[in-house]
Amino acid sequence: MQALMCVPNISEGRNLDVVEKVVDNIKNEPGVILLDYSSDSDHNRSVISYIGAPDAMVSATKKLVSSAVELIDMSQQTGSHPRQGAVDVVPFIPISGILEEESIQIARNFGKWIGDELKIPVYFYEDAAINKNRVGLPKVRKGQYEALEEKLKDPFYLPDEGPCTFVPKTGSIQVCSRFPLIALNINLASTDLDIATRIAKSVRHINGGFRYVRGMGLALKDEGQVQVSMNLVHYEKTPIPMVMETVKREAARYGINVVKSELVGPVPLGAMAQTMSYYLQAHDFSLDQVLENALIGWSGE
Repeated sequence: MQALMCVPNISEGRNLDVVEKVVDNIKNEPGVILLDYSSDSDHNRSVISYIGAPDAMVSATKKLVSSAVELIDMSQQTGSHPRQGAVDVVPFIPISGILEEESIQIARNFGKWIGDELKIPVYFYEDAAINKNRVGLPKVRKGQYEALEEKLKDPFYLPDEGPCTFVPKTGSIQVCSRFPLIALNINLASTDLDIATRIAKSVRHINGGFRYVRGMGLALKDEGQVQVSMNLVHYEKTPIPMVMETVKREAARYGINVVKSELVGPVPLGAMAQTMSYYLQAHDFSLDQVLENALIGWSGE
């Protein structure tokens, strides 16, 4: 069975009526299962996760993107999370029965549809990147929405699809195919954003930290806390416990406690097995021991 996952991030996390209208496109699409959606008012961002057969997924995602582009005005948008478009990212993730090359082609075809039909600049990144000098999302999104108008004048930032024209209402849309990513946020009992930023720098690859971690410090004004917000782009090579313990240790150096952590969106079972094995010191733990796994393919007869 072929299964493809998509995890669009839209630049709206405060007007929940808008978020619900966008998510309705997934709820009402045959052959697609909505896995999760969550909104953050400080980030002013919502993450939507769903899975299904490739054709149904592409159809649903076209409806979601069209709806979000119509409802979200980037010229009025503010938020602590980096963003460059009303629909900021559209990652396609091969889960079952789909080769990496197939997922890449789905992503590139989808980006072409955005450019041709919606007339919005599109950048490909990660495995779908065409310009090999801007594979990583931070490079693509450098300066964010506010810098996009000037960036479009630079040949380095010529869009991969769509017009090389600044569209104030929508910005640009970033499309990729990638390995399952884990979004891990760790909240600290502090209002000092500088400390959260220093800790993020200590764990992220660009500053000499873990090879498969991206991170930044964010202020959570509504909660009176700061956050180390991270993407673990390859959990098999940089597991959750390794990153979690490093952040806790770094926070302790500043005399700060970790308040909580959160995982945004679906998480691979393999990553949960790593976490369980680490914290229970169950070094021989296997996914074969998960009871529900025994039910897969069981007819009940």
